[in-house]
Amino acid sequence: MPSYKLTYFNVRGRAELARYLFLAAGRDFEDYRIQREDWPELKPKTTFGQLPILEVDGEQLAQSNAIARYLAREFDMAGENSWEQALCDQTLELINDLIKELVAVFLEKDEAKKAELQKNAGEVVFPKFLGIFESMLAKNGKYLVGSGLTVADLALYAVFDTPLQNVPNMMDKTPKLKAHRAMIEAIPKINEYISKREKTDI
Repeated sequence: MPSYKLTYFNVRGRAELARYLFLAAGRDFEDYRIQREDWPELKPKTTFGQLPILEVDGEQLAQSNAIARYLAREFDMAGENSWEQALCDQTLELINDLIKELVAVFLEKDEAKKAELQKNAGEVVFPKFLGIFESMLAKNGKYLVGSGLTVADLALYAVFDTPLQNVPNMMDKTPKLKAHRAMIEAIPKINEYISKREKTDI
């Protein structure tokens, strides 16, 4: 069995999906979290000068979605056939669209522009994506893709961690999505992890 080391900062961010995949699969890994002051020394030693990186038996893999897709395939959470794999990829790309919207708000320094982006997120962006995911669950059932847990489900759970931290009632009008989130939280190792997780902004 390979050894895994996931390196990222001490936040959820771009590494949380990979952490959820390890936890849902019940697989051991080293969750190596660095401090910001340690990053300049580590940066030149990484594949593309960015985090997260996953080391598999000492070999580095970069890019968060590449890491997630690799782990999903290794842990049989990438879909049962090529069509389901494509549907998982489709969902990951959709979730990445939402992430881009969230990152734009987070990184905006101008307070007036930030307020405008936050207003748009609340009135346009979140209702749009919540509606899409609610419809997907209405069509497919308990899971987003196929008849079992996939990377798509865990990615959906991860992307709403920060929004729900800021707006806890966000899913009150999307009951299927709310039930889906409760299902993921009931996975024993994920439940144990989030109950002990340090609260961070992202």
